[in-house]
Amino acid sequence: MPAVMTQVAWQELAEIVGKEHLRPASPADAIDGIVPQMVAEPGTAEDLARALRWAHDAGLKVAPRGGATKLEWGNPPAACDLVLSTGRLNRVLEHAWADMTVIVEAGCRVADLQKTLAVHGQRLALDPLWPEHATIGGILSTNDSGSLRLRYGSLRDLIIGITVALPDGTLAKSGGKVVKNVAGYDLSKLFTGAQGTLGVIVQAIFRLHPLPRESRSLSFRGTPQSLNQLLLAIHASKLTPTGLQLRAGQGSAQLDVRLDGTSAGIEAQVKQLQQIAGSVVSADAPVNVWEEREQIWNGASPALMAKFSVLPSEIGAACARVEQAAGAQSLAWKVVAQSVGVGYVRLESIHRADRKQAYADQADDSEAPENQARENQAHENEARENQALRAALMSLRDEIAETKTGGTIVVLACPAAVKRGLDAWGPPSDAQPLMIRIKQRFDPDGTLNPGRFVGGI
Repeated sequence: MPAVMTQVAWQELAEIVGKEHLRPASPADAIDGIVPQMVAEPGTAEDLARALRWAHDAGLKVAPRGGATKLEWGNPPAACDLVLSTGRLNRVLEHAWADMTVIVEAGCRVADLQKTLAVHGQRLALDPLWPEHATIGGILSTNDSGSLRLRYGSLRDLIIGITVALPDGTLAKSGGKVVKNVAGYDLSKLFTGAQGTLGVIVQAIFRLHPLPRESRSLSFRGTPQSLNQLLLAIHASKLTPTGLQLRAGQGSAQLDVRLDGTSAGIEAQVKQLQQIAGSVVSADAPVNVWEEREQIWNGASPALMAKFSVLPSEIGAACARVEQAAGAQSLAWKVVAQSVGVGYVRLESIHRADRKQAYADQADDSEAPENQARENQAHENEARENQALRAALMSLRDEIAETKTGGTIVVLACPAAVKRGLDAWGPPSDAQPLMIRIKQRFDPDGTLNPGRFVGGI
């Protein structure tokens, strides 16, 4: 597009969203190293739809953005001209507490929504990563749920209605304000987990659940394999835990169990739980044990974060495969897996942090040539570490896929050198042709997040 036309076009967009809500992009707005031209922040769903239609007609590539907590998930975009932010679409529109439903805009932060619901003793029974920053639209696009999924289901089970802006400017609605509404196409489930490649979510309707009266968590120690057996025994029992996760790494493993309810009810379940566990050592878990899924993201770099999906019976075996792949490349590893079979993996260099500090200490009293030599050595070491991360990932993908029923492992975050030339989602499945047809139906010109989804969709 010629420079003059580009200037005129941006002025047209400014008229839609407001001049103060359109700005040039900065390096902080980059998505996997791709810096867009502009960032727009519409104030209404209608304005967002108009802005998207304008971008589509101008031939621009658009990346929807909420709280920016998971922008690195998925493949790097094939192109990105405009970031379309939902930051101003942040209202709780209607809390029908008697019907236990809520209508909320996509840019509302999860923690803010939960505070509003808590006034009436209710909650969205969901615990995604970084709720203080993550938005409703963001967690829907990435299908991010946590330990509460065991008891209340995933996002696709909690959402009952959705409004999305399509690339042609249409605001499409599906579902309604009642839990048993079955009218129309179920766009809610289709757009959940679509990585913003089909349309921009602007509003959602959820079913709600009461806040628990009391909660207690216990942790059991053992090996990943023995704790996996305990996990399956709990699944097979009459217990109703609201959280069940296995944590493992570097020779240790723990199984965390959360029980909600009344004091008497929890006590009865604890007794039954201890009978099932037998001689397995247990103790009350710290309050923040359910934040381990967030803590696993912290550590030295370079590092690789991935999510695996296996059957619950295969979690222990998946941990063993992670340990084997990490050991072969001299990498440290951690796993936090929910009992439904979804787990997060962290791989990082064992010596990276110590070596980095040593370079910094030596640089203080060294001459320039020596500093340059150390810097060159640091780059070489980092290149080897990146190669080790990539080798471990490829080995792990093969091993996970060879479990009894097959499994998958998706890269969430890693150095650019590791991600380059790699499909973050892994090998395409048999569903790929159908997914391509769906993309062509909703976004035939590839306006939204091109290349970011499975198989480069």
